Amino acid sequence: MFQTLARTLTWWNSQTLNTQFWTWRNGQKVGEDEQGNVFYQTKDAKRRWVIFNGESEASRIDPNWHGWLHHTWDEPPTARPLTHKVWEMPHQENLTGTSAAYAPAGSLRRVAPVERRDYEAWQPEQ
Repeated sequence: MFQTLARTLTWWNSQTLNTQFWTWRNGQKVGEDEQGNVFYQTKDAKRRWVIFNGESEASRIDPNWHGWLHHTWDEPPTARPLTHKVWEMPHQENLTGTSAAYAPAGSLRRVAPVERRDYEAWQPEQ
């Protein structure tokens, strides 16, 4: 019961009931990515959308599917996969705000801050 209520009132976890109904009536499944996100389009292929598997976070969409969603190319990655260079890194979602986010040397988020020798804190005269 809680999941039904949550899906009725929230949009940030997967889909609402209205989105599910609209997808059922108008959507054609085009494919699914490795994270379990499902991609749809209308029968006339004018509209394209994604139903997230879990939290709705745009950076979780692979660049291959992102290009298809935004009509950069007509064929989805399932029909015509993109060629990748050997130097390309695998897609990673935006980690900002998580414990896995990048923290440069000297950041307060580091467990052991780097000791700075190029700065001497000012002390007022007493």
